[in-house]
Amino acid sequence: MQESPLLQALFEDERGPVTVSELNSDIKSVIERSFASVWVEGEITNFHSAASGHWYFSLTEGGSFIKAACFKGQNFRIRFKPTDGLQVRVRGRITTYEARSEYQIIVESLEPVGEGALAVAFEQIKARLQTEGLFDESIKRPIPQFPRRVGVVTSPTGAALQDILTVLERRARSVSIVIVPTLVQGERAGEQITNGIRMANEFNATASEAEKIDVLIVGRGGGSAEDLWAFNEEMVARAIRDSNIPIISAVGHEIDFTIADFVADLRAPTPSAAAEIVAKAESDIIEHLRRSTAELIRSMNMRLLTAHGDVQSLAMAPVFAEFPASLREKRHQIDRSMSDATRNLARKLQERSERLRDVSLRLSPVGLAKKVGENKRRLGILDQRSRSTGASLTRERHMLIETAMAQLDAMSPLRVLDRGYSITQTIDGTIVRDAEPLAPGDKLKIRLARGRVDASVTDVFPVE
Repeated sequence: MQESPLLQALFEDERGPVTVSELNSDIKSVIERSFASVWVEGEITNFHSAASGHWYFSLTEGGSFIKAACFKGQNFRIRFKPTDGLQVRVRGRITTYEARSEYQIIVESLEPVGEGALAVAFEQIKARLQTEGLFDESIKRPIPQFPRRVGVVTSPTGAALQDILTVLERRARSVSIVIVPTLVQGERAGEQITNGIRMANEFNATASEAEKIDVLIVGRGGGSAEDLWAFNEEMVARAIRDSNIPIISAVGHEIDFTIADFVADLRAPTPSAAAEIVAKAESDIIEHLRRSTAELIRSMNMRLLTAHGDVQSLAMAPVFAEFPASLREKRHQIDRSMSDATRNLARKLQERSERLRDVSLRLSPVGLAKKVGENKRRLGILDQRSRSTGASLTRERHMLIETAMAQLDAMSPLRVLDRGYSITQTIDGTIVRDAEPLAPGDKLKIRLARGRVDASVTDVFPVE
């Protein structure tokens, strides 16, 4: 194998000299292989944003510095605009500019270091998005009062998800939950959160009304400012604002504020509080039904007691005691009339006597007492039927509620990816639907039901 001119110059004393361009080329090859990916911390100095969109600056530490370049195709991903004096952490590769034998770091990732730098970056992003109107109350969507399906964009192993599930299980058992798993901290967290929000919206675009997600909870538990930084990224803020699904931001503790809190339709101080907001309407309805049922039972009992008292009052009315005496007096009058009647009226008197006996039988105390007893018996049956009807109505209402809750609880989310489908995207996030624009060597991202695969195109077979 032919050795490079640089190596031959180092190890062969009798070899002739190499050219300057050959030497510079070999130096560049050695440096780029040895420093293909490095992390460097330092202070930004001499920052310059070129008209082309590229950034140029120096990283300084003590009396040492290294030149840095961040090209337009990469710096649009950086979440803040660098300024002189900021302490930053840079990831990139070392290369040289052959014509002048100068080496520099080509920046691929740039992050602020320390609370002060994070605060500066936070205020820059906040001011820019506020100027664009992304925080305006007039464009925020109302949170649905009775959500049937709730999406949760968070880490599947974090405490925040467990807190949300616990609250919803206790307070809203009829609500269906769709978990959109993402990273919530680290370099790739912002991109995954963005993709999770967009994936939920893409699902809603093709889902039926019964399967659609009604509200999204986006968040995580507490942590340091660096841990929560993914929720300050501009791409996350724009994904929240572009979402057609109303979003509740639930990041960290009550004292923690992120850009996601300002741009979301509603901010919850904690993940548990977000779940309580979602479950509030259902728990209020259940409590209202419970109070209404109790009030109905009390009202029916009061009416039954009142009716029972009215029956007792009627049974003790003076008319039932005075009537026999009045009847005896009438009999005496009839007897005197009969004794004064002549024989010519004997037949008519006989007829009247028979009619009188019939009336006496109907109005006798025994007959009246029998009727009073019959009325009491009927009122007792009505009392029993009223109580039975109230209890049956209450049971039927509870059974209807429990049946509806069971039917809603039985519904499960349609997981398109679980069927074996996948989503293929280019590096810039464009979904690939046609093979013809692709070329060998293009980088692809393939999203599966569980996880993601990075791939390269080896060959392209367009549809003929």
